[in-house]
Amino acid sequence: MPEYKLPDVGEGLTEAEIVAWRVKVGDLIEVNDIVVDIETAKSIVELPSPYAGEVTALLVPEGETVPVGTPIIRIGAGEAAPAGGSAATPTPEAEMEIDLSNPAASGGGEGESLVGRNKADRGPTRRARRSVPGAAAANAQAQAAFEPGASPAVELDDLPEHAPPAPVADPVPAATPGAVRALAKPPVRKLAKDLGVDLASLVGAGPAGSVTREQVQSAAASVEQRGASATGVVDTRRSAPGARETREPIKGVRKMMAQAMVSSAYSAPHVTEWVSVDATRTVELVERLRSHREFRDVKVSPLLVLAKACLLAIRRTPEVNSFWDEAAQEVVLKHYVNLGIAAATPRGLVVPNVKDADAMTLRELALALGELTTTAKEGRTQPADMSGGSFTITNVGVFGVDAGTPIINPGESAILCFGSITKKPWVVTEGGEDRIVPRHVTTLALSFDHRHADGEKGSRFLADVASILEDPASALLF
Repeated sequence: MPEYKLPDVGEGLTEAEIVAWRVKVGDLIEVNDIVVDIETAKSIVELPSPYAGEVTALLVPEGETVPVGTPIIRIGAGEAAPAGGSAATPTPEAEMEIDLSNPAASGGGEGESLVGRNKADRGPTRRARRSVPGAAAANAQAQAAFEPGASPAVELDDLPEHAPPAPVADPVPAATPGAVRALAKPPVRKLAKDLGVDLASLVGAGPAGSVTREQVQSAAASVEQRGASATGVVDTRRSAPGARETREPIKGVRKMMAQAMVSSAYSAPHVTEWVSVDATRTVELVERLRSHREFRDVKVSPLLVLAKACLLAIRRTPEVNSFWDEAAQEVVLKHYVNLGIAAATPRGLVVPNVKDADAMTLRELALALGELTTTAKEGRTQPADMSGGSFTITNVGVFGVDAGTPIINPGESAILCFGSITKKPWVVTEGGEDRIVPRHVTTLALSFDHRHADGEKGSRFLADVASILEDPASALLF
């Protein structure tokens, strides 16, 4: 009886958390059916099954973190349906469990899925499944791709905003709490687990009757957890009402971020330089672009102009787009720019990057940045999108913050902090006379690795970026 072992779905993945099972004991599944959502150190990933047959055991409960190579589910050999026979009658639970996801073209999934099967083909509801003739051969053929270390690029999906409602069925006997799996997106399901909220106790108010993030947060603030989770494991991570302290386990994205920041802060000598910039002309350019026919359907913001300014300035100072290889004692200069944008998500800070951003037109860059940030905030960023970055921008201005001293991402040599753009009094010289006028002002802060990017290089790069924000026409000089 085959056991499906937790595979390495990313580069160097060592462990992952079981977020939500998509199947239960007794279900009949086919090769490539999604069986579980896991959270790695970078994102939430859906795992397809390399076997066909009946689910005989779920070996790891939801909420538990296990190493790569650990058996997580046992699947027996399923029997083929008799010729001309009708499909097996689904159980009430199987009929009420609606498919949680929709094929999503998120960055880094760009694509390609190892399993090559869209769930759109299966429709909006999940039913008890039958195996097909030749299941054993399919198992043997697919298994090699799912062994630990195979690193499949698994598609990440999300709940469709306009999912068709489930058909009205005859009344079924009321189920006990936890007997019917509540409908919720994987990030919402994980939030409920972290906050100790029993999803089965909530009546979904979202699309297709799904439980929303707001419902989970409201329930967490007003009531205690009313029972164990579907796995029978009571969540002890929340404190009792009135307690003075609450403890949260550090894992997943937050754990990875903490380890990366400590490693960077204590291995690369950081230097941070600041400059205040009159960004009035950049603000005016953004307004003109928004009404331009080429950008009417594209999100345009000052961040787009800043990103383009950084890509141009890197041409004159390539050291900020390199990294220090300690093991080889070499500085690696990259002849491409994978531009990272730090994004806050419910699971923590992630830094997906736009591959080969330096080769893009302004419109292409705008589209890529829009897709990148949207995918990150929805928790659908693939691990491949967060690897291979070469230079990063962190936009703290969206929080109304002036600037900060950012920490360099491991494997890079510089990171630029973009502060808020606000109107301030500014000295303007016109006709040899100084006048104080209101202008749109922002602050840029550049942290760079001082082992090989000295003050002259860091200052030159920062001055180049500032000059483009002050006068976007100066970009023609680069």
